[in-house]
Amino acid sequence: MSSLRGIDEVIPDARDGLTKTERTILYVLSETQKELGGRNVPTVMLYGRVLEYVNISEQELNLYLDRLGVKGNGLPG
Repeated sequence: MSSLRGIDEVIPDARDGLTKTERTILYVLSETQKELGGRNVPTVMLYGRVLEYVNISEQELNLYLDRLGVKGNGLPG
């Protein structure tokens, strides 16, 4: 993880245990899945859309997805 990120992006929120980055990823995943009519979201598509909100590498996205329990190339919502 980049040391340039703000503390609110790496410290979990007490209300739900998610970091700002994790919450953003889940939001983007949900919205993209709605756009695709409920179909799985390709990881590369999710990555491109997440980059509009958070500056992370592909490796970091995959680590977040693993931590959140999201698996596979076509990501289920």
